[in-house]
Amino acid sequence: AEIERQVRHGELDLLYVAPERLLTERCLSLLASSKLALFAIDEAHCVSQWGHDFRPEYIQLSVLHERFPAVPRIALTATADAQTRAEIILRLQLGKARVFVSSFDRPNIRYRVVEKGNARKQLLDFINAEHSGDAGIVYCLSRKKVDETAEFLRGEGIVALPYHAGMSGDARQKNQARFQREDGVVIVATIAFGMGIDKPDVRYVAHLDLPKSVEGYYQETGRAGRDGLPADAWMVYGLQDVVQLRRMIDESEAGEAYKKIQAGKLDAMLGFCETSDCRRVRLLAYFDEASSACNNCDTCLDPPASFDGTIAVQQLLSCIHRTGQRF
Repeated sequence: AEIERQVRHGELDLLYVAPERLLTERCLSLLASSKLALFAIDEAHCVSQWGHDFRPEYIQLSVLHERFPAVPRIALTATADAQTRAEIILRLQLGKARVFVSSFDRPNIRYRVVEKGNARKQLLDFINAEHSGDAGIVYCLSRKKVDETAEFLRGEGIVALPYHAGMSGDARQKNQARFQREDGVVIVATIAFGMGIDKPDVRYVAHLDLPKSVEGYYQETGRAGRDGLPADAWMVYGLQDVVQLRRMIDESEAGEAYKKIQAGKLDAMLGFCETSDCRRVRLLAYFDEASSACNNCDTCLDPPASFDGTIAVQQLLSCIHRTGQRF
């Protein structure tokens, strides 16, 4: 009621509204009775069905064009490849909107991918060796793994709190508030945690499971080092992650076109993990940005050994052919 009063009397310079609330007739009518200067649609990549964080209510934001045709609109995101940018314009009915794309490079973040063995032990060693007492975010694919990892870290003396959609709203809000307010707190989370988080001194983002896409990985790792100081994007990766994610895509109820695009995004993520070239070059190339070797990723600082695998691959392909491509 107090917000409504302030809106009607023109006492607010800025009003932040979640999409699902904005789309109610009560809110739209309230906005229609006030003098509006601009609609800013944040996290606009959520409009994309092919993006990493699709939210159906974002598509309905085209109603702003229909109800308020004279009010300017701007769509903002830190994570959108060319395909997603085109879909943002289409679905939000932005017409011939100008597109401004700045650099995707975060030079203070060091990217590292290590072969997965005992993931929790590897995470603990990484934290103790390089980030003892630092604030960090650890991403896991499942709620169960979030709970188990947070409990494991607490058992090792680290202040670690879980965050996932299976928890009550109060519990999530309490843990997020502690992470924002206190020093040295580690949040272990699914991708339910992140948007709207702007804690500047997150020193590392760790992934215990392979993200579904490069967009998701970039968005999540981008929560590290927002103060401009050195930070780490650290990930353990194994081929079993790829098998699990491919199964999830194949068993989903989505259409074949969606499955094909998601499989392509997973292939791009796999390529980032397995590259022997500079990871930053590979990451930025995904967003159509040219760059040179950064000297601040694991493949630059400790180049992997490589060899000519032509004969081995020819033998492998021959084996596949002679078994009738059953394997």
